[in-house]
Amino acid sequence: MSTLLRKATQVEKADVPRRFVFLLLDKFTMMSFAGALEPLRVANRASGVALYSWALAGEGGLEVRCSNGAAFKLDMGLDEIEREDVVLVCGGLDIQRSTTKNVLNWLRREARRGVVIGGICTGSYTMAKAGLLDGKKATIHWENQDSFLEEFENVKLTRSIFVMDGNRWSTAGGTSPIDLMLKVVATDHGENLANTVADQLIYSSIRTDQDTQRLSIPTRIGVRHPKLSQVIQMMENAIEDPMSPADLAEDVGMSTRQLERLFRRYLNRSPKRYYMELRLQKARNLLMQTDMSVINVALACGFASPSHFSKCYRSHYNTTPYRERGTQGMPSPGIGVRLSI
Repeated sequence: MSTLLRKATQVEKADVPRRFVFLLLDKFTMMSFAGALEPLRVANRASGVALYSWALAGEGGLEVRCSNGAAFKLDMGLDEIEREDVVLVCGGLDIQRSTTKNVLNWLRREARRGVVIGGICTGSYTMAKAGLLDGKKATIHWENQDSFLEEFENVKLTRSIFVMDGNRWSTAGGTSPIDLMLKVVATDHGENLANTVADQLIYSSIRTDQDTQRLSIPTRIGVRHPKLSQVIQMMENAIEDPMSPADLAEDVGMSTRQLERLFRRYLNRSPKRYYMELRLQKARNLLMQTDMSVINVALACGFASPSHFSKCYRSHYNTTPYRERGTQGMPSPGIGVRLSI
C-alpha cells in the first residue's frame, strides 16, 4: 500500500482490537456474513493497524455449514465472551430450526452482561425470539418481514437496510451488512478510513439507515407509470383486507375499465389476478416461515375461508397449503468443500 494511502487512513494504534464474535447458525447466508467480516479485514489492512479481530462461534464449537453447503471451521462454541465484544448473529435458511434453545439461552446471558448484539440477514429473528428486540427498532430481509410481523408484535420493524438501536443492531441481509460495518468503521475511526474501505471493496454507493431495502415498484415491475405504481403500493399495503378493483381505480382517479387496460398493457394480467398473486406470495412466506395455522394464514392474506384459500393456492402453486408446509426443511445436498477463515 502506498505511503499516501497510509497517511490518508492513519489512525491511532488501538490498545486492544475491537472483537466481533460471529455466531454462525446452521444454513447461514455466506454473502451477508462476508459482507460483515470483510470490511473489518480491509480496515486493518488499510490502516496498517489491528483495529479489529474476530472469532467464529457456533453451537457445538466444531463446524457449521452455510446455505450453499460450504463448511466453516469454528473457533469456539457458546462460551462466555468479553463484555466489550460485539456478537453478530448470522442467519439464513430455516431460521426457526437453527434458533435452538442453547442459542437463545446464550444470547440472553450475553445480553444481560451488556454485550452489543446484532442480527445479520435472518439473525434478527433469533434475536427477537430471545426477547432482545422488544421495544426496539429492527429490520430483517424483506422476504421474512410478513412472518416477523405476525410473530413479534413488540418489535418496531422497519424496511431499512440496517438499524442501530442502542446496543441492538440488525441488517436486512444481502449486501446490507457492508453498509452497517462501514458505519461502524466511520464511527470508530473516521469517515476517511470508512471511505477507503469502501473503495477497496469497490463499493461505490454507501447507504445509510435511511435507505430502504427493496427496489422501487417501477424498478421491480420494469414499468414507470405513476398510477400503476400507486395502485400496486395500495395492494401491497392491503393484503389482509383486499380492496376491490373499483375502489383502487377510484382512489387513483380512473375508471375500473381504465385500470383493467393499464394492467393488461403493462403486466399482461388483470388487477384481480395480480392482487391474488401478491396475496398468495405472502401466504407462501407465512406457511414456510411461521408456525401459524393454515386457517390463520388464510385470514392474514384476505381469504374468507380455508377452502377458497386452498383452491386458489393449488391453482397457482400446483400444491395445497398443507403439502407446502410439509416440504419445509427438506435436506439440501452438501458441497464437498471445507473453508477456514
